[in-house]
Amino acid sequence: MPLRDHFHLPWSEQNPWEGFHSAWVNTMVRHLNGSLLPRRYRAIPQVHLGPFVETDLATFEQESPSESVREPSTNGGHTAWSSEAVQTLEIELPAQDVFEVRIHDDRRGMRLVATVELACPGNKDRPEARQAFVTKCAAYLQEQVSVVIVDVVTSRHANLHLELLAQFGRPHTNCDDAALYAAAYRNRKEKGKWHLDFLPLPLTLGGHLPTVPLWLAANLSIPLDLEKSYEETCQVLRIGSA
Repeated sequence: MPLRDHFHLPWSEQNPWEGFHSAWVNTMVRHLNGSLLPRRYRAIPQVHLGPFVETDLATFEQESPSESVREPSTNGGHTAWSSEAVQTLEIELPAQDVFEVRIHDDRRGMRLVATVELACPGNKDRPEARQAFVTKCAAYLQEQVSVVIVDVVTSRHANLHLELLAQFGRPHTNCDDAALYAAAYRNRKEKGKWHLDFLPLPLTLGGHLPTVPLWLAANLSIPLDLEKSYEETCQVLRIGSA
């Protein structure tokens, strides 16, 4: 079945892209945990809209301003200090919309081994948002967590695949410059040197989605059938093919 444009009419009116992405992530998780992943691995959905701000303010809310700065005191021979910051900078954190499947290895303490990232308009908007997305993917790869990026966003035209390669110092090549794509990546060490393996596959509206490798270990990968999970998601959400 054809790839629809979920960011413009008529499909965006039938079902907002946020709902579609969320449903697609959960369909992938069900397929992976159902029959694709070996028993030692498990897939977990991760969906988040908006900036990452995780702060526990309970302790500070109980303090009055006069209590926030204290003279040094000794406790058991140790000097404890509590002081305000010398300088303060007002900042704006880029929004981090996350539609992600995470695969963990039960036998290694639930170690994260792979992720599937569905690109969002917010990931491709401003330079700082793109940099945040690319930095996250690069950090995964540096920890030898394989990554799959699926970009079906038609409302923004930045290429996150190219920006990720640039993060690792790879020059631009025309073969990587598809507007829509699915790309699989892994980082491996061979003869004392690190190697980034990647497979970019272009996508086209009206075309079929490919099957991409999802690496779980150096000698183990499984086929991630994007077409199957995509079409099932469309059927569940009653998104037609016309």
